[in-house]
Amino acid sequence: MNKKTGFIVLGVIGGILILSLMWGVTTYNSLVNLKEEVTGKFSDIDVQLERRADLVPNLVNTVKGYVKHEDSAIERVTKARENLLKADDVEDKSVANSELSSALNNLLVIVEAYPDLKANTNFINLQDELAGTENRIAVARRDFNEAAKEYNSKIKKIPTNIIAGIGDFEEIDYFEADDGKTKLPEVDFD
Repeated sequence: MNKKTGFIVLGVIGGILILSLMWGVTTYNSLVNLKEEVTGKFSDIDVQLERRADLVPNLVNTVKGYVKHEDSAIERVTKARENLLKADDVEDKSVANSELSSALNNLLVIVEAYPDLKANTNFINLQDELAGTENRIAVARRDFNEAAKEYNSKIKKIPTNIIAGIGDFEEIDYFEADDGKTKLPEVDFD
């Protein structure tokens, strides 16, 4: 092999290495961007969950003034709120969110038996704020799950999965829908 051929071969190998390195860096950076997008979307959920958690004490205090024999339902809401505020990852927040949603649904069913409470302006305003926050949580959860789906799909596809494995990019759990949202609470006034 002459010098000219050797330089051509080295140039081709060098070009392939440079292109591979550029592809690896670009792929890694795109995975970082996707992961940051998921983190941002989780933050949006967290903000809305905290907003709802901040509304709960006012709701509980308003309800306490009217319902005299429903301490267990109020305690369940209070404990579920505490669990939500203590949760720190997607799975824990998802479970705690379901627990709080269920406790709030049960409390609101109990409230149905108290017409004076249902007519209370403060209670009506809190209930409206809570409903608006629930809608914002649903939107934030949908956005998070879409971002997580895009990220999870990307890290599993060939050849990106090679860079994902090297960069230690792990699959992200979805924020699951509340069980309480799929079942309607039973209301019985008998």
